[in-house]
Amino acid sequence: MDESPLPLRRVLLAHLVTGCFLLPDWMRAALAAPPTAVPVLGTPAPASSRPAALPLVMLDPGHGGKDPGAIGVSGTHEKKIVLSAALELRRQLLASGRYRVEMTRSRDVFVRLEERVARAQSRRAALFVSIHADAVPDRFVRGASVYTLANTASDAQTAALARRENSADRFGTPTFRDVPPNVGRILASLVRQETRLGSARIAQALVRDLDRDVKLLTNPSRHASFMVLKSADIPSVLVEMGFMSNPDDEAALRRLEHRTRVAAAIKRSVDGYFAAANYMARMAG
Repeated sequence: MDESPLPLRRVLLAHLVTGCFLLPDWMRAALAAPPTAVPVLGTPAPASSRPAALPLVMLDPGHGGKDPGAIGVSGTHEKKIVLSAALELRRQLLASGRYRVEMTRSRDVFVRLEERVARAQSRRAALFVSIHADAVPDRFVRGASVYTLANTASDAQTAALARRENSADRFGTPTFRDVPPNVGRILASLVRQETRLGSARIAQALVRDLDRDVKLLTNPSRHASFMVLKSADIPSVLVEMGFMSNPDDEAALRRLEHRTRVAAAIKRSVDGYFAAANYMARMAG
């Protein structure tokens, strides 16, 4: 009998099909549950139809503690604005009954960038949303924008933003136990590709939904090498709610009503992202 190793293609297929470990827990639970109609967005799913493992959304309010972030024209600290917005978004997400929600910080403390990503990875988050409000030298620049990870920046302004937000860069690739190294490399590549696609989908949804309620920056969908977005296995996006250096943006971000509206737009995007992912998972299964 030929006892040579299985061809790489068969080994890869076996791990993908029998292990199904490229799917997050919440999606595996959804696939195992009885088929249900796609819920109408904006209404909680009935308790009997909710999957056993709800997807975990990790919210990441930027800066904190000794790091105030951008300081507005009237002295407002970015760290306070983004924490307030993230807490409101957490409230709205939890009220829907569709998600588990955790935060990289829920009070005014400093958290290193690598620790923020590590927390999301250790808790096996299904989505990572980092929330910021930047400042630039030009006080006339205003509007919200959405960022995804890329090796090169989409423009000079975004490159400068990434340099300000980053402090170090030490993230590896996803690892797989009990698989041959060549299979592991291919699986890691597949995971990174799926992560990039997921990040692009949520970014597109965010631009569309934010545009309904808030002013957007010119060319609002941008990308750069943001350290906080460098999880290889979690779709990740960074939302800049506006510019603290612009008097109108700062004034708006100081208002609870405006932050609540921004949070509602982000929640709509999250709802649409998971509804689409759940549907695609059922079609594939």
